[in-house]
Amino acid sequence: MQASLIVDGKCELGECAIWCDRTQSVFWTDIQASVLWNYRPADGVTRSWIMPERLSVFALTAQTNRLLIGLASRLAFFDLDTRAITPICRIEDDLPTTRLNDGRCDRQGRFVFGTLNEDKGRAPIGSYYRLNTELSLERLPLPGVAIPNSVCFSPDGTRMYYCDTMQGKIMCCDYDVVTGAISGQRLFVDLAGEKGSPDGSAIDSQGYLWNAQWGGARVVRYAPDGLVDRIIAVPVSQPSCPAFGGTDLDTLFVTTAHEGMDASQRACEPLSGGLFSVVLDGVKGIPEVRFGG
Repeated sequence: MQASLIVDGKCELGECAIWCDRTQSVFWTDIQASVLWNYRPADGVTRSWIMPERLSVFALTAQTNRLLIGLASRLAFFDLDTRAITPICRIEDDLPTTRLNDGRCDRQGRFVFGTLNEDKGRAPIGSYYRLNTELSLERLPLPGVAIPNSVCFSPDGTRMYYCDTMQGKIMCCDYDVVTGAISGQRLFVDLAGEKGSPDGSAIDSQGYLWNAQWGGARVVRYAPDGLVDRIIAVPVSQPSCPAFGGTDLDTLFVTTAHEGMDASQRACEPLSGGLFSVVLDGVKGIPEVRFGG
C-alpha cells in the first residue's frame, strides 16, 4: 500500500499533521518557512497563515478557531480568524541553540513537547516539558534529547511514547493519567540497521503506533509489543509525521520534507514537501485530544 499526493505544498520541513474533527480538515506546518497550513478534503480548499517565527508544533483547543502553538522560542495561543497571538511563556531562553519541536496533548488535555538542539554537534541538551491546563509549565524527568519526536499516548493514556531521532530508538514509559508521573522508561523499537530514522508518530484506536521514518520513505505500524505489523510506502524519502483523519478517521495523512536535499535530489523527488494520504483498511484513528481536555 502506498500513500498518494494530495497537496503539493513544497514544504521545506513539513511537520505536525493534526486532523480537526470539527472543521473536517487537516493542519500542518512548514517549520522553516514559518507557515501554518490547512486542507479540507471535502472541497479541496487550502489555507495558510504566516507566523512571526518558525512554527514547530501546535495543538487544537476547546475553541475551534484557536490553536495552542509552539513557536521556535515560545508557547502561545493563535486565533485563526483574527491572527492574534496571545503569549503564554518563553522556553529555554538560556539555551540559544534550542527550539521547540514535536509534541502532543496527553489524554487529559495537557500538552507534552520537546526541545531540539540546532547546533551542528547535536548534543542532547534539549528537554521534554508539559504545559498543564492551568498554563503551568514543568520539565519532565526524561533524559536529555537532541531531536525529540514521536510524542504520543496509548488510547487509555497510561503509556507515553517518545524518541530522540539521533539515537534511532523509540522509547516508552508508564504515564499516570491523574498526576502525569512518569516511570518505567524502556525501549519500544530499535531502528538500528534500518534505512530510516524515527520521526513523528500517531496512535490508532487499537493502540498500535504509526511512525514516519525520515530517510526511509515509509510509515511503519508497530504493535503494542513493538513488532512490525504493516508498512505504508511514501513516494518520497523524508516522511515526517502521520495523522489519522477523514470522516471515519480511516485516512492516514503524512507530511514530508525536502530539507537538506541538493538540486539533484530535489529533481529526483519533485513531490518532496507535499502532503500525502492513504485510506486504510480495517484501521481507524482516535480523535485528536484538545488542549484543556
